[in-house]
Amino acid sequence: MTTLVTDAVSALSADQQILLPDFASCLSVKALLHMNDLHYQVELRVNAESMSPTGKVPFLKVNSFLVSEFDPTVAFIRAKGHSLSDHLNKLEQAEMRAYMALVDSVLINAELYFTWYDKVIWKEVTKPRHGALYSWPLNILLPLKKQFEVNRMLSSIGWTRKTFPEVCEDVKTCCQALSETLGDHLYFFGDRPTELDALVFGHLYSLLTISLPVSRVAETVEQFSNLLNFCRRIDDTYFKDKQRKWDN
Repeated sequence: MTTLVTDAVSALSADQQILLPDFASCLSVKALLHMNDLHYQVELRVNAESMSPTGKVPFLKVNSFLVSEFDPTVAFIRAKGHSLSDHLNKLEQAEMRAYMALVDSVLINAELYFTWYDKVIWKEVTKPRHGALYSWPLNILLPLKKQFEVNRMLSSIGWTRKTFPEVCEDVKTCCQALSETLGDHLYFFGDRPTELDALVFGHLYSLLTISLPVSRVAETVEQFSNLLNFCRRIDDTYFKDKQRKWDN
């Protein structure tokens, strides 16, 4: 049995408790597993990050193997004979990897910026959520420790010099590129999903649905109707038994 281990706060209402970057990462991996028709069970652990081989959630536990983060998970299940992109030619595979790198460098960093660097979101959302399962003083110290670590990483790549509108503009530019590539297709490379579709869905759906005190984040993605339809389509196809988050 494949076990998907994630942070215990997601045992509560996901859109009210789990943090944006973790929710997006979990959802991308879940979509990847669903698209490969691989069954799994979810375990929620308070110390999931400490258990993870990279310190990030979620991670897969398959017998004695522990695999965390999206790309290593793709490589692991491919080694077990499951791949969504074998039908692509070499040029298409290179293009897919380029767009996956774009998501990593823009959307993931933007999620970290919104969650840990923006003062409003940090105060109203991140700090109370991250410390929710701990008693004093850990509920104060652990969020501060995590904030320091993430912001140091963001500073090293120049993201702490960006303003909130500039980060939203980066997200918009990324979405524009994805929107143009998707066009009116069902998926990014025709009528069959690839690893890119799972990754993009996880991050766009999370930006659209996670409850934040700043509406501009979701509004940036909502400008692209084909991306909205893309997210709805994957939600309907692979998460039919999940709670709907879309307005009619």
